[in-house]
Amino acid sequence: MKEAMLYERLEDSKVRCKVCAHECEVAEGRFGVCRTRRNVGGRLFTLIYGRVSSEHADPIEKKPLYHFYPGSYVYSLGTISCNFKCLHCQNFTISKLTAEDVEARRYTFELSPAEAVRRAVATGCRGIAWTYNEPTIWFEYTYDCAQAAKREGLYTVYVTNGYMSEEALEKISPFLDAANVDVKAFSNDFYRKICGARLEPVLETCERMHKKGIHIELTYLVIPRHNDDDEQFSDFAAWVVSLDASIPVHFSRFYPCYKLLDVPPTGVATLERAHDIAKRKGVEFVYLGNVPGHDYENTYCPDCGTLLVERYGYNTRAKFDIEGGKAKCPECGREIRMVLG
Repeated sequence: MKEAMLYERLEDSKVRCKVCAHECEVAEGRFGVCRTRRNVGGRLFTLIYGRVSSEHADPIEKKPLYHFYPGSYVYSLGTISCNFKCLHCQNFTISKLTAEDVEARRYTFELSPAEAVRRAVATGCRGIAWTYNEPTIWFEYTYDCAQAAKREGLYTVYVTNGYMSEEALEKISPFLDAANVDVKAFSNDFYRKICGARLEPVLETCERMHKKGIHIELTYLVIPRHNDDDEQFSDFAAWVVSLDASIPVHFSRFYPCYKLLDVPPTGVATLERAHDIAKRKGVEFVYLGNVPGHDYENTYCPDCGTLLVERYGYNTRAKFDIEGGKAKCPECGREIRMVLG
């Protein structure tokens, strides 16, 4: 156990966790929603510090981040549990595992921040990502890792549901370079029924990250009959444009999983419809995910349509020019939102 960084003490030995937007009030001996933080004697402790369930060197495009260090590899770590209860979770074997489960010890191993950074460097990765499950609930560990990573010149990435508190983002933002935020729908009803959460805190996190200069890309997993209507696509795209039209958006294909096995895979035509709606609304970079070989995996110049990055799955071939460390279209000279190494 390690004492939590962000919480406040209340009366009757209760505490309020300040890591995510749930802001759980936790009584003595009890857990918060994520089941990884426990009140012990009126103090809040994390039970998963340094507990790793998943470890891989991944292409950065897998996160997915298409406009951040393209073609690089990122050392990726995940732990267990989550602060959401998504019925369609594709990593439910770890996200539904909680700190008190016997299997949690069997399927995880200890990894210090220093060793994580050493492994990232040894594998030739350019950065570290906390992913596979929700990194916010792993806050103390990711915070220590991020500081160590920056000392070694590595970039840092959160792949997140965006349900973090303002205090948590304020704390880690000096050491966080990029995030892919999963905007799961543009409906509070969806968030309540499918995820056990609310939409507004997710949007607020995106807005705060953007203001702080953290590179963000957004993923919207399109689920038939749940979040695939034109109104949600349109409202989502309009919100993106109001924030920054150059923020990359990934509409990803759903495959049946966990408790939504009765829902069919997303039709490619539905993804193309989402793409077209977003483009008409003014989103400059719109991609389709889980559809290898589709033209909408590629990056095109928003002004003249020139092919700038060709992709097939996680393989990339850049065709843009670089001037003064910035990506530019070779045909019209348009500067492209792209963080380069």
